[in-house]
Amino acid sequence: MRSRYTAFCMNLHDYIERTWHPSTRPKDLAAEASASPKPRWVGLRIRRHDPIDDDHAVVEFTARYQLRGRMFTLHEISRFLRDEGTWFYLDGKFPRR
Repeated sequence: MRSRYTAFCMNLHDYIERTWHPSTRPKDLAAEASASPKPRWVGLRIRRHDPIDDDHAVVEFTARYQLRGRMFTLHEISRFLRDEGTWFYLDGKFPRR
């Protein structure tokens, strides 16, 4: 999770794509990467990490970012899958406030 957050901070879209499982990765991910203006990510807090088994885990996090001079918070519960030794992001849900 932290490596993907860092990739978002540094606009490393190849890494984001490589760590997103092909079964759930959007086809238009490249279009999203070229969107403007880009958020400026300013903080990550891992709220919980729940290993499900050796190859599945859930991570709940909040990430703060700034866009057009305003601060926002992204709160997500993400699912990850380990496939042939590599962890991949599957998907996430946004809990209600």
